[in-house]
Formats: sequence, structure tokens, C-alpha cells
Amino acid sequence: MARTWIFERGVLWAIELTQVPPYIEPRLPAQLGEVRAESIPALAALGASDAAALRERFATGRRCFAARVENEIAAYGWVSHRREYVGEHEREIRLASDEAYIWDCATTPSRRGQRLYSALLCHINAVLYRERVQRVWIGSGVSNRASLRGFSNAGFRPVIAVTYLRFSGWRGIWIGAQPDAPRNLIAAARRVWLNEDEHVWGPLAWRWSISATVSKHAEFKA
Repeated sequence: MARTWIFERGVLWAIELTQVPPYIEPRLPAQLGEVRAESIPALAALGASDAAALRERFATGRRCFAARVENEIAAYGWVSHRREYVGEHEREIRLASDEAYIWDCATTPSRRGQRLYSALLCHINAVLYRERVQRVWIGSGVSNRASLRGFSNAGFRPVIAVTYLRFSGWRGIWIGAQPDAPRNLIAAARRVWLNEDEHVWGPLAWRWSISATVSKHAEFKA
């Protein structure tokens, strides 16, 4: 049964890939790279999602990158092009053809504090840079300090803060520009985040919807 109300606060960050992105060396030997469907059992064992959902992700063009330590996945992150559903904020974001979105990232508890997450984000950005992606988005809840620190280490900058409230069928979003964020990035973030069926008045957007369905593809958990 769907919850009657939801309250979420997050921050959307971005990096412009106009030059070679930063590089970070992890604190222990690790192999960084893209993984394919053969890694589904290992990802499922880490709690990324169930095997069926992971197969659907790969089948629909989502990509997964991982850091391996001693031949075992120690950190992972997913990348989407064009669009993705942000489950905790109950919305689909739409990306330009030269943008990408990193989501559903995690590091195994025993490997945290080794800069694996920061190094993995840098590796993903480097791959996307070579593929001529111009901008990469990533987000997290405001209380997830480890993720926010990893974003900063990898060269991302905060662009907008998002507060989402749903009560019954009413859904409202407050978007606040982050200090020193360039105007073009703020405009791009609003374009990515806001949906066409929402009424927009300055930093506030709202809509009425009977549905309260939440996708399995949640993001703000990195």
C-alpha cells in the first residue's frame, strides 16, 4: 500500500565535461570498469536489486560500472542516458542527448573510507568524456555526507536543492539554486527535473495526481 505522504530533500549536482575530468587514485588496489549482465549475481548479492530488476536495467540500456578489489565488486554505480525514474522523488527526469545521469551507487561496508566511490565516479566521468558526453548529473539526499563528499572529490558542483512533498494526490516541489551555481546550469537542472504536467511559479512546481506509484529504480541512496 502506497504511503499517504512523502517528504524528501535532495541536492542535484553536475559536472561539465569540457575538459579532462579529475582523476582520483583509490587507497587500495582496485580495477575500475564497466560490468555487463554476467555480473548480475554479484550485484544482486550486494543488494543492488533483485536479479530480475537488474536484468531489466541492462536490457533497457542502463549501464553499470564497478570497482573490484581482490576480484570482488566493492563499489558500483549505474548510468542512464535520455531518461531515468527517481523513485524517492517520484519523477522521471529527461536528459539531453549529450547528458548522462549517475544513480544507485553504493560501496560495501568493509571497503568504505578507501576513496573507491570517488575513484569510481572519476572513472565514469572519464569514460563519458571520451564518449563526448558534455554534462553529467548526480544527486543525493542532503544527509548523505559520504556521497556529497564523493561528489565534490570527483569534480561535481551542487546546482539545485530540491524539496519534495506529496500529500495524498497533491505533489509539490521547491527548487532552490545553490550559491555560486552558474545560471546556465540552474536552467539546465530545472529543465531536467521539472515535468511537463507541472504548474510552475518561480521556485515552486506542483501538480495533482491520483497515482502514487514509486518505481523500483530509486536513486538518492548513493
